Amino acid sequence: MSDRKQYIVSPHPQGWQGKAQGAERASVVAPTKEEAVRETVEIAKNHGNSQVLIKNKAGQFQEERTYGKDPYPPKG
Repeated sequence: MSDRKQYIVSPHPQGWQGKAQGAERASVVAPTKEEAVRETVEIAKNHGNSQVLIKNKAGQFQEERTYGKDPYPPKG
């Protein structure tokens, strides 16, 4: 199991949110998707081993960004 922290950027009633997996509240709430992605990526980069999963307006997976040490080839 990885110690990689995941953040998810998804639609929010006030625009877009960036939220850590399992968190009750969003770390970022922004009016635009671009702003939410930018701020969430900064948080993820400061965490070290992390991953940002970006969803589209319909809530479907669109893109993934990984930061920190990413072992290659992956085990498993």
